[in-house]
Amino acid sequence: MWLITPIGFFSIVRKPHDDVQGTLTIRARVISDLDALRAHYLPELGKVSASRHSDYRFRASAPRNAVMHAMAMLVEGIDYDNFKNEVARQQGSERAHLYHDVWSDLYKLQCDPVYEGHLQGAVA
Repeated sequence: MWLITPIGFFSIVRKPHDDVQGTLTIRARVISDLDALRAHYLPELGKVSASRHSDYRFRASAPRNAVMHAMAMLVEGIDYDNFKNEVARQQGSERAHLYHDVWSDLYKLQCDPVYEGHLQGAVA
């Protein structure tokens, strides 16, 4: 799952070792995103490992239930009416511009005829 939040961008997955340990792996492009997640919502996040040879350079694991609780806390903490403005406030305008680019690309799902077949059952 991709999770784009005012404190960072994360990819949350279940790796084979997570099954045994009851954890999920949380990956990030920049270490400060994982640090912010740990500081604000997920103190149980384990040690961050780094690899220049991975798709996501930084990753750490946390107990699945703790990740679920952290996601609930993220939702509970929503007190803004514009996501990109909140990103700019918390992380700066450069990150907000990157997120806007993602928003713009994903907007195509809604308005580009190439993706119309994927809107089955949607209200016109």
